[in-house]
Amino acid sequence: MKDVDKTIEVIKAAMEKEEREKHSKASKDEKTDELSDDIEAASRKECQKDKDIPDQKDKDAVKDTDDKDKKETSQDEAAPSKTGKALPRSSKSKELAAKEEKIMELNDRLMRSMAEFDNYRKRTEKEKAQMFDMGVMSTIEKILPIIDNFERGLSSVNEADKDSPLVQGFNMIYKQLMTTLEEIGVKAIEAVGKEFNPDYHNAVMHGEDEKLGENIISEEYQKGYMYRDIVVRHSMVKVVN
Repeated sequence: MKDVDKTIEVIKAAMEKEEREKHSKASKDEKTDELSDDIEAASRKECQKDKDIPDQKDKDAVKDTDDKDKKETSQDEAAPSKTGKALPRSSKSKELAAKEEKIMELNDRLMRSMAEFDNYRKRTEKEKAQMFDMGVMSTIEKILPIIDNFERGLSSVNEADKDSPLVQGFNMIYKQLMTTLEEIGVKAIEAVGKEFNPDYHNAVMHGEDEKLGENIISEEYQKGYMYRDIVVRHSMVKVVN
């Protein structure tokens, strides 16, 4: 009987020990599961944190890039050019600058054309005046022999015939002709008693005269005439040495 009781106690002790081990294992497994859950939760949290950090870095990088672009754009708009003028800030200002440059170019071309036309007008007027003077001088040269013949004819008239109607008629025609020539700018060159001037006189003879000084004109063989300031014909004279 004692052996049976002893055996029962041993079995009972073994069962209690087994029960304690099971309970201890269950507790240990529960703790292990809780630790695993904590580790997994911590891991998920760390992963989420690592994921959020690059996103924030990307946002900061994008923001820094935008700020840099804005700053560079602002500096480019405000920076002066090498010529000292501000750069155009828009396509409209560039178009306006191009129009102003085109206007300046056209204005310069217009001023040049006006200056060339004014020079052409002055040159044309001068040429026309020269051609007119040449035409007048050519006509005067053809009239001068007629005047010479009038003077020769009147100088050869006798004193008794000077009051005749014919001679007076010729004299009136001669005076009218000379008056007309004077009105258009023709005048005779003074010679006798004047100093010889090769610009106006043509010396055809030389002589001696104690009463006159050296290089003085003593006689005039043919009258010289001027049209305004131009010599039409030189005077033919005799000069005293």
